Amino acid sequence: MARRTADEHTSSVEDYLKTIYELEREGSAAATNEIADRLSIASASVSGMLRRLADQGLLEHERYRGARLTDEGRRVALGTIRRHRIIEVYLVQVLCYPWDRVHEEADRLEHAASDELVDRMAAAVGEPTVDPHGAPIPTREGEIYEGEYLSLADLDPGEAGRLLRVEDDDPAFLRYLDSLDLAIGTRLSVRSRAPFDGPVVLIIEAEAGTREAAVGRRVARALKVERA
Repeated sequence: MARRTADEHTSSVEDYLKTIYELEREGSAAATNEIADRLSIASASVSGMLRRLADQGLLEHERYRGARLTDEGRRVALGTIRRHRIIEVYLVQVLCYPWDRVHEEADRLEHAASDELVDRMAAAVGEPTVDPHGAPIPTREGEIYEGEYLSLADLDPGEAGRLLRVEDDDPAFLRYLDSLDLAIGTRLSVRSRAPFDGPVVLIIEAEAGTREAAVGRRVARALKVERA
């Protein structure tokens, strides 16, 4: 991954590219209105920025078809994502931040930290491959393995799994998981699943001991697991 200089790209450009990368992962090309919703910006402003980013060779944009990152745009997006996720790990492991508070801090710091600083942070915390929420961390060379995940809702009664990833943009949701003793790596199994989108009853094997809890289907779908 090429070294980033302080004036290579503005924070706004990095935010756009990171958002488009995330939207491309979720489906096809990133639509203007989707980008506007994610960034809380008017669609007209987004259209203007997409034209500028296309002129800079960072993305390809066709009207009514959405935007796709070029190789250079993807490099910049993954560099920003790497800085963000390494900073999150550092905040949790070294500064003892709870996992529900690191996302916003990393959002602010990811644009200011140099790649050299982030590489030193990564070395200090043992070269992590995932962030505190289980999201994969791009390598220094700009490679990433996103992987395929099951949701907890995909497990049948009697099946067991290990929690691999949760979304990090809702602090209240993360605090709720804390209240259930759910963390990345926790082993859990499905005791029962009520019909008609009813609750899922779990057996959670937490550090503090085994416990039982019922969660709604929305929560079950948000928990990404691998079968044990």
